Amino acid sequence: MKPVELDEYPVHQAPLSLARVATSDRNFYDRSYFNAHDRTGDIFFVCGMGFYPNLGVKDAFATVRSGDRQYALRLSDVLDGPTLDQRVGPFHIEVARPLHRIRLLCDHPELGFDLTWDASFPPVLEPRHLLLTGPRPTLDAQRFAQVGSWTGSLHVDGTDHTATPESWVGTRDRSWGIRPIGEPEPAGRAGDEPADGFWWLYAPLRFDSFALVVIVQEAPDGYRTLNDATRIFPDGRVEQLGWPRIEIDYRGGTRHPRHARLHLTTPDGAPLLVEIETLNSVALHIGAGYGGDPEWSHGSWRGPDWRSASVYDLTDPAVAARVPWGVSDHVARARCAGETGWGMFEHASLGRHDPSGFTDWTSVAS
Repeated sequence: MKPVELDEYPVHQAPLSLARVATSDRNFYDRSYFNAHDRTGDIFFVCGMGFYPNLGVKDAFATVRSGDRQYALRLSDVLDGPTLDQRVGPFHIEVARPLHRIRLLCDHPELGFDLTWDASFPPVLEPRHLLLTGPRPTLDAQRFAQVGSWTGSLHVDGTDHTATPESWVGTRDRSWGIRPIGEPEPAGRAGDEPADGFWWLYAPLRFDSFALVVIVQEAPDGYRTLNDATRIFPDGRVEQLGWPRIEIDYRGGTRHPRHARLHLTTPDGAPLLVEIETLNSVALHIGAGYGGDPEWSHGSWRGPDWRSASVYDLTDPAVAARVPWGVSDHVARARCAGETGWGMFEHASLGRHDPSGFTDWTSVAS
């Protein structure tokens, strides 16, 4: 792929709102997320940094899937300064050129890195994401996403990996708003009205001449509560694609997605098919602090300059049993419009989901 020159699209052409939410809600957050892989599925790196001003906490995480092991590093500290200084302990995000080049640094003996991300296409601002628990918004957020390539080094478990832009690709996003963070709140009324299920799909993909971002959320009966698909071109044009129809092939006896077909429609009514194969995955709720992680949650107070590192053996039955109960990010190889692309297929299927044939929390693919 010929790299897109940084000056081919000015920052002001990106479809991005820089507004921030002003609220006293304890659950207000502002978070950056990154992932990286070398297109083989052999190694998958995910990291992020979050600020929680109404809790007075900032934190960061990094996790790597290599073979049957998942490595996790977690860092937390007092939030006592401006969030433009994106630093937690040895983890630092350096914005070399906004929306174009970002450097990630972490000096840690078990999981360290010096990686620079370069944008391949302009960012896209996703629609507002609203999720209610009873009458209360428990998720009210917005995010912009962007695909790119990586240069630098990653050190994990005594092994050094060199990232080159010819093979290493990845997604980054920045989101802000309200979502459950920190120490658990009392369940209240919601404890008597448990959810039937949660179904989520997020697929940012990088091809030679365009990028795709597809994001879908459905209620247990299949009703769409979030529905968006866009194609982004190097000059900043954003093409809205029609109603995504999703087909997922799950591995028998599990809810692990092996293949997916995303049926999209161009503005002139022509069909646009995206075929996806998953190669490897990181479970975000195993060591990375996302929903369902029993060890650590984003925004939790663990004292000043707290840090922890863990290694998870995914062949251990106790660990493997936890994998289906959260959101997993999968390395994705995709085909669309005659091109091969790479990116991420993020998916969660919990509880009942009628379109998939899952009738309750225990049902799996045949």
